[in-house]
Amino acid sequence: MTDLSIHSRNLLDTQQPDDVSENEPREECGVFGVWAPGEDVAKLTYYGLYALQHRGQEAAGIAVGDGSQVLVFKDLGLVSQVFDEQTLASMIGHVAVGHCRYSTTGSTTWENSQPIFRHTDAGSGVALGHNGNLVNTAELAARARDLGLYGPSDRAAASSDSDVVGALLAHGAADKTLEQAAVELLPTLKGAFCLTFQDETTLYAARDPHGIRPLSLGRLDRGWVVASETAAFDIVGASFVRDIEPGELLAIDNNGVRSTRFAEATPKLCVFEHVYLARPDSVIHGRSVHSARVDIGRRLAREQPAVGDLVIPVPESGTPAAVGFAQESGIPYGQGLMKNAYVGRTFIQPSQTIRQLGIRLKLNPLREVIRGRRLVVVDDSIVRGNTQRALIRMLREAGAAEVHVRIASAPVRWPCFYGIDFASPAELIANGMESEEHMVDGVRQAIGADSLGYISVDEMIAATGEERSNLCAACFDGKYPIELPGETAMGKAVLETMMSSDAAPADPLIAQNDNVSAVMRP
Repeated sequence: MTDLSIHSRNLLDTQQPDDVSENEPREECGVFGVWAPGEDVAKLTYYGLYALQHRGQEAAGIAVGDGSQVLVFKDLGLVSQVFDEQTLASMIGHVAVGHCRYSTTGSTTWENSQPIFRHTDAGSGVALGHNGNLVNTAELAARARDLGLYGPSDRAAASSDSDVVGALLAHGAADKTLEQAAVELLPTLKGAFCLTFQDETTLYAARDPHGIRPLSLGRLDRGWVVASETAAFDIVGASFVRDIEPGELLAIDNNGVRSTRFAEATPKLCVFEHVYLARPDSVIHGRSVHSARVDIGRRLAREQPAVGDLVIPVPESGTPAAVGFAQESGIPYGQGLMKNAYVGRTFIQPSQTIRQLGIRLKLNPLREVIRGRRLVVVDDSIVRGNTQRALIRMLREAGAAEVHVRIASAPVRWPCFYGIDFASPAELIANGMESEEHMVDGVRQAIGADSLGYISVDEMIAATGEERSNLCAACFDGKYPIELPGETAMGKAVLETMMSSDAAPADPLIAQNDNVSAVMRP
């Protein structure tokens, strides 16, 4: 018989992110798993999640199995806020999965934090963490309701695509092994998913057939780990083995690592992982993220040259591209902005006076460096433009003679359905312009820059070292590799509605589709 203990302090239920972070693209989630008898798997998972904290800062959780039961602890907050020594010491076992969450489908509540836990009819337990976003959540939830897994009053519980997957997976394992249930369920999931899940004895990892989000396998002296990014391997002392292939399911237990192909691979890795999402010290498909971003900066300097006295980054995400831009242009590189390392998410709400200062919560100018200089400011992306507008105003107040902005990604014009939370299309500053020329000049005027230049999609992709056919760049070019809800009249109607206005959808079926409403919120 499997016991379940879920603990929560629920201290952060009413706390919201500060205004500064709302202007940036939000990472999706981070997943980590470890199978290592004789090791402190809870602490290994804690440190793995710590390395993945940038991928999700709303909630964190760890599940541990000891061969007879699964123990889950999760809560809202950062990894370091959720866990302490006493909690981790009580989580004893040989297999664990961990998750740090930013919501893309489902609201920010404790119930939607992960790992998701479900009992099977056979008496075992399943704990699951999910990185990505499904596009057929409504269809899967309807199937779960038909099977009796949700009642009429369980709508809130089914607001997370991850919870629906966990429910269906546990149901399928009632009369078969969890591995067999996964092989049957995974081909029915549409969208982006990297899953780590477990029962009492075995660790599993799966990646969607398009491989939109990264997932890798690493080796410990006495076990195995899987993680969203290779940077997590470094912090726990694991060596990189290989990327988990698109359409592959791994099972890790006393018999070693087993690989099952549940779908044909059609790679479409998210290019924004290289541009912004992943840590620069991670490696994706054999390419150093830092090297890719430096190369983007070099290509940006060739495509969009600027005349200036100093190249400065918007830290930290703009730093590698700024280094590349300086190297290629010959303009000296300098540090013109200081970042407050302790401002990621601000749980104590700023007063109105402090809120009006906006970006100063995160960045402060080095006036002696900036004063009288023509600055080339390199940033990773522009979404709404609010951050850049406030930043340029701050630089001018600090004495900058000119501010030339260069962006290390193409213009973000389209929403993401696969796990990144951008603003709604009506709020995307580059969306809806008549031509590229008008768009660039319109954005330049809106943010108050002396000049503005974006890298092209082609050059951005070339810097990743990947074939364009193997990448998803839908947020830049609107070409979605996976059919949207219904593609179908419903999917097209959703897109047309989203691109034409910011009004709420009239069709209640569209309004109830979680993966659509997630990107339509104001």
